[in-house]
Amino acid sequence: MDINEIARLAGVSRATVSRYLNDGYVSKEKRDLIAKVIEETGYVPSRQAQQLRTGKTGLVGVIVPTINSQSVNRMVSGITSALGEGGYQTLLANTDNDADKEIEYLQVFSEKNHVDGLILLATIVTDEHLKNMSELSIPIVVLGQHLDGFDCVFHDDYHATYDVTKVALAEGRRPSYIGVMEEDEAAGHQRHLGFLDACSAAGISPLPEAQLFGDFTMDSGYFCCEQILERAPEVDTIVCATDTIALGALACLREYGKRVPEDVQVTGIGDSEFSRAVSPSLTTAHLFYKTSGTDAAQLLLAAMGAQGNISGTRELKMGYEVYVRTSTR
Repeated sequence: MDINEIARLAGVSRATVSRYLNDGYVSKEKRDLIAKVIEETGYVPSRQAQQLRTGKTGLVGVIVPTINSQSVNRMVSGITSALGEGGYQTLLANTDNDADKEIEYLQVFSEKNHVDGLILLATIVTDEHLKNMSELSIPIVVLGQHLDGFDCVFHDDYHATYDVTKVALAEGRRPSYIGVMEEDEAAGHQRHLGFLDACSAAGISPLPEAQLFGDFTMDSGYFCCEQILERAPEVDTIVCATDTIALGALACLREYGKRVPEDVQVTGIGDSEFSRAVSPSLTTAHLFYKTSGTDAAQLLLAAMGAQGNISGTRELKMGYEVYVRTSTR
């Protein structure tokens, strides 16, 4: 079954069917005839043929650092929903937090017109990333990092962590911090800086040995918490860069016989579903991950349809909400 057969069965010209399939003008009478034939035959236009006609693949590449993350899942949900409404399908590439794989996927997706656009859920951005991104012939939107010179959607990581820390310091005077690598500008550097500045504003100098850095896992939160208890047993507050890290810290504190929040307060960032289910429930900052994914997709859809009519780059900083729960006093 091809376009010529559809035209014959509908009693219209091939050009009329082509206009119908490409959303061109077709009278209601002929549109109804073509739609009826397509429904009865189950005809699906060839993607290759559509690409030849329009120069578009109808595909968008999305590069993610991991698939084992609630925040990433929420962002991808927003992305795929918005792209689907815009008539695009998504090709998902998981890099397992490997920067070299990110660069490899940037190159693969941009070669031979595999996709019409890219969304990069960025963590660490190197000079090699910037070089490859600058050489892309297709639009790209960076999600999760503020990056000059590129369309980007990012979170207010600094102020979210500052305000969560401020809540904890209303009752805590000996704070500690469990973070992630500082090379990650958003979740690493900005969140740590928010913690430090909130401590400074409260007239507190956190102990260097009580500020540890790992990865985004519960195991990392547990291990770092264990180290903090050994190095600085007087700590009464643990501010964590993510909810997942905080859950690991909570598990460690329970095993060491520490009461939360009576002995040690714990906070997170992200407002994952587990932050509400765990006991005590976790004081955290809600970041609008799904909405940020939707907004990133909308930026990309606009760029893919602009045909050079958009001048300059567009940046969107998301808001946040602090949820005070029972893991703080």
